[in-house]
Amino acid sequence: MMRMFTRQTLSAILLFLGPAAAVPALATVLPGACGNDKVKFDVTTQESQPAPPPPAAGKAQIVFIEDQNEEHNPFHPWDTVRFGMDGAWVGADKGNSYFTLDAAPGLHHLCASWQGGIRGVTSFDLAPVTAKAGKVYYFAAEVTESLYYYHFNLSQLNDDQGKYRLKVWKLATSKPEQGQN
Repeated sequence: MMRMFTRQTLSAILLFLGPAAAVPALATVLPGACGNDKVKFDVTTQESQPAPPPPAAGKAQIVFIEDQNEEHNPFHPWDTVRFGMDGAWVGADKGNSYFTLDAAPGLHHLCASWQGGIRGVTSFDLAPVTAKAGKVYYFAAEVTESLYYYHFNLSQLNDDQGKYRLKVWKLATSKPEQGQN
């Protein structure tokens, strides 16, 4: 039986073993809906922000939400999740936060990727959306940790679930880290 370790346990093992535990970084091959895995984001969040404005005329609005059930460790307590659409990164969230994007009507392929996730743990998920002008779509990337496993999932929320998270989660602003492609 394969045993899954929590991030805290793995961090403690790596800290204890030090350089002897170093392993070469492996490239992640992400699906076409995502962006380049080398691109990483810096994210800031703000509490108590007003509700986002409706989508621009002739556009749909996609709200990208990150749900995280707990802080992971004192050095990197909240995970950063990148969101892609149609093969390009459009932004990122950190912890329980969200951002919005206006999109043209039509079929879009969405991706959420756990930036810096643990190798060997599935760290991305995909979802399609057929956007209609004037509509708002809520998508949540869920990062759940329990004693024995991590779970990563991207799913569409209903309007009530999405609107609630916009009231209680923080607004995220992201930009690619310096020196990124």
